[in-house]
Formats: sequence, structure tokens, C-alpha cells
Amino acid sequence: MGALKTVRSPEFTQITRPHELASGLRQELVDCWVTVTNTGGAVIPHGVTLPPVSPRDVGPVLDRIVDALDPQRSRLLVATVEGVLAGWLLLRRDPHPLVAHCGVVNHVQTHTRFRRQGIGAALMRRVPGLARDEMGLERLGLTARSGLGLEDFYRGLGWVEVGRWPGALRVAPGDDRDEILMSLVL
Repeated sequence: MGALKTVRSPEFTQITRPHELASGLRQELVDCWVTVTNTGGAVIPHGVTLPPVSPRDVGPVLDRIVDALDPQRSRLLVATVEGVLAGWLLLRRDPHPLVAHCGVVNHVQTHTRFRRQGIGAALMRRVPGLARDEMGLERLGLTARSGLGLEDFYRGLGWVEVGRWPGALRVAPGDDRDEILMSLVL
């Protein structure tokens, strides 16, 4: 029998302004996004065709996200284990005054080499306090793709399914999935 690999608890870093993102971390984020997308993850970059994707596809999308970072509107939460990127997500506020008290969680990713080690759950447990205490948000939303068990993952962390858009996501010809809307009151 093989020995169980012991993984240290992740360390978290917030990136709230574009200049805070080191080029090495940018490359790790791109690599993570490419790897996750190409192995079936539900994080296909906006404006990019279906997988496979390359760093040339993902890099400009990440750069637009980073360029929009602002402490009160948008921030990255990054998890590292022993200095290596393990996962990340984007937390953002909608600027419209009617929903400025609400935030959205996007691009939740765990690098494939850290799957099943609690990184995604650790990121998602960290988000509510950050959203409430540092951004003044009162509610969070996210969307998930059906067929991957993501709704069960988020439900286990206290999120509530508030709706579905049946067949809204075309993963491949003949493979339409529901878009699941989830909410968390802070």
C-alpha cells in the first residue's frame, strides 16, 4: 500500500490591485486555468471557444480580470501550498447601485495536482468573511454547470440553489447542461 500524501493547509493571498500580481504568479494562474479547462473543469474563459484552450486563449482574459482589480470592486483570492499555486477564485461586486450590496464568485479553480485535498472548499470557506468584512457585501451569488456535482459541493458549504436555466450551457454538440444559480446570505 502506498503512503498517504500529507498536504499542508493552504496559505491565502488577496490581490486587490493590478500591480500586486507578480509575473510568476500570473503564469501560474494561466497554467492552472488551462489545465483545469482542458481536463473538464467548468471554467471556460469568456469569449473563448470550447476546449482545448492554450495560454494564448487564457492569458488575455486573465489580464482583463487583473486590470479591473480594485479593493472595493474586484479581487483575486489565491491559495498556495508550500509556495505553489493550488487554486484561486475571483470575487467581485456589481457596480449597479441596486445590487451593489451583492457580490459574485467566479472562476473557482483548484489546480489538478491539488484536487481532492480540500483546496476548493478552503477557498470557498474564506470568501464569505472576506466579502462581508472587507468589501461590505451582504449576499453572494455564483453559477455552476450541472453534470459535475458542483451544486452538491456548494450546498455542502451553505450555498442555496435559487434557480436553473435548463440547457443554457452547450459543452459540446448534443451535450447541453443546466446553468445552476446559487446564493449565500452573509
